[in-house]
Amino acid sequence: MKVGVLGYGRAGKAVVNVLSSDPRFELCWVMRGRAAPATPLQGLEPVQLVGLDGLDLEQWLDQHPVDALVDFSQADAVYRYGPVLRQRGIMLVSAISAYSPEHLEYLRQMGQDTRVMSSPNITLGINFLLLAAKMLREIAPFADVEVVEQHFREKPEISGTARKIAESLQLEDGSITSLRLGGIVGHHEVIFGFPHQTVRLIHDSIRREAFGTGAAFALQELAQCDKGFYSFDDLLMQKIRHQLLAGHSQA
Repeated sequence: MKVGVLGYGRAGKAVVNVLSSDPRFELCWVMRGRAAPATPLQGLEPVQLVGLDGLDLEQWLDQHPVDALVDFSQADAVYRYGPVLRQRGIMLVSAISAYSPEHLEYLRQMGQDTRVMSSPNITLGINFLLLAAKMLREIAPFADVEVVEQHFREKPEISGTARKIAESLQLEDGSITSLRLGGIVGHHEVIFGFPHQTVRLIHDSIRREAFGTGAAFALQELAQCDKGFYSFDDLLMQKIRHQLLAGHSQA
């Protein structure tokens, strides 16, 4: 699968490291938001690093076609590349955490013409935690629930992942405790307080390459889907169903 990556900050660089070493994918190019001429990406030649601003995206894709785009940039970028991806049927895996309802509606509309997956946190572990937390909430709606999130000192806002966890469990933002400390990449914890016992679901991001592993999973699973808009939950449930059916057929 030929893949392009948009966004070359800390998370984007980690994703590039993972995808460039995965034999299932051919990393073709990496884009930054700001204008810049195409240059070979140091250490990954002949992968090209280019700026999106001012770029003739149609012409670029004619010369450097891809099957999928992985977006780790910023929310409004979807309006820049969205029409071209829809026209060409290029898959989109987006890990933007700050989408507004308007952005999400635009992504859903893109799903009419291509395959789109959007998740504010694309790590496999956090999405499995989210799925497990929702199941436990259904089993025990009487339990007290709190969400704790810890991130690096420079992160200003409550994490989009924590908000998504709270929303999926029908909790208010006041049920989220946020800590900002040096040396932490990302920590999310859901605490269920039962009579006589406590359950803690914990996920720690040790390295940002975890985002790349999640992006690779999303690319592989999304390629097997029909056109449409998907969450990471949808892809996980698809995988779980296949596993359960395979196990049932062998029983």
